[in-house]
Formats: sequence, structure tokens, C-alpha cells
Amino acid sequence: MIKKTIFSILAVISVISCNGDNEFSNGPSDYNHTRPVGASANNLLSNNRYTSLLIEIQYMPGYAPDSQAVEYLKNFLSATLQKNGGITITQREISGTSSASLSAEDIRQIENANRKVFTGGSTMAVNILYTNGQYSGSSNTLGIAYRNTSIALFGKTIRDNSGGIGQISRAKLEATVLEHEMGHLIGLVDLGSQMQSDHKDSANGNHCNNQKCLMYYASETTDILSFLTGGNIPQLDNNCKADLKANGGK
Repeated sequence: MIKKTIFSILAVISVISCNGDNEFSNGPSDYNHTRPVGASANNLLSNNRYTSLLIEIQYMPGYAPDSQAVEYLKNFLSATLQKNGGITITQREISGTSSASLSAEDIRQIENANRKVFTGGSTMAVNILYTNGQYSGSSNTLGIAYRNTSIALFGKTIRDNSGGIGQISRAKLEATVLEHEMGHLIGLVDLGSQMQSDHKDSANGNHCNNQKCLMYYASETTDILSFLTGGNIPQLDNNCKADLKANGGK
């Protein structure tokens, strides 16, 4: 069972914005990619300012994304975001880390050193990092959202809990984590997309109180394994869908 301290850590991650905006900056007009999780929800959801989305997945050696999981993610986003210019997902291998355990600060520094895709013109950009280490906050954490356009998946933890005999398929577990963390970037739950009705699981941070919803807390930890009925990827419930639609989504 996940400890409440984990959610305290994640809550801190969500509200910290780095000092100065020039970590990813090439000029004073650049988009700020170091804001809190959910701060870019409307930009990601709506077609008002940014009409397309570019996602770069950076992965460490041995932890390339599952191709089917990436396709699941793209389908999820196409059904959720208003992006008339389309959604593009690219992949690039980066150097691995020698550390078996990574903190949120470690992950930020890895992104700082490797991120190459940024928001500009009419295109929003999101960075997804697949690491070869576990999360120092909790070894059962599968993924985190830690900046307004940044998420990380813990590749080894996902591999250890999927794809084997009696385990869920790697593609479906990986897709569940990808979609859940993207859900946080687009403002769920109560992170930038205002709740149309109260459905926040206050005991577990910014998560939905519906155990069958994609945004239930378990979707980013190994606790999800007991909720994946028939191995299906959880869907957003009607409350979460209403929040996204009210903030410019489909």
C-alpha cells in the first residue's frame, strides 16, 4: 500500500518551479517549461494558441518504449486534446545513469542535460523520460509528473512487474502509466483543470476517487496491478472528462 509520505513528496514536486526560467531558454520569449504540473493544462488541451503537439520520448539503453504503448498514448491524446495540427511522438536514446535510485531532482537534472524539444510557434512540446533506475521516493512508483510539460517513467520497475507469466502485458501497464501521468499534465485532478464536481481523493493527493478511473492513485504505482481487471487500460471517468472539456479539451 502506498504511503502518504509519497504523495507529500509528489505534491512538493508539483508546486516547485525552478529559480529562473533559463534552464531551457534560448531567448526571453521562450515558453517556460519549468512551471508546476498542470500549469500548461489549457495550452495542452485547447486549440486556441497551440494547434499541434510534439512529444519526445528519451529513453535509457535497454528501456526503449513499447511501440504498442506509444500507440495507445497517441490514441488517448487524440481523443482528449483539441489539436487540429496533429500529435507527433518521436524517440531518442540517451545515456543511462549509473544510479539504481533516482530522486525528482536527479530526474530534473537529466532532463536539463538532454531535452531538445521545446514549445514554439503553434506547437506545444512535452518531454517523456524512461529511466533505468527506480524512484528513490518509493520503489513501487511507476511514473511521476514533475513539471508542466515533463513526465518520467521508471523503466525497470515497469519491466519487473509486467510481461512475465501471470503478469499484465508490458504494453498495457506502460500505457496506463503514460496516460495517467499525461492526465496530470492536462490538469487532472484539480491541478489546472477545474473540477466541475468534487471527485478528488483527498487522502491520495491529486487523484480521482473512482477506483475504475485512469486517474485513481494506483495507476502510477504497482498497486494498479490489483485493479487492472482483465488487463484492460483504465479509462477516464465522466467527472474527469467533464473537467477536461471545460478547460478546452474534447
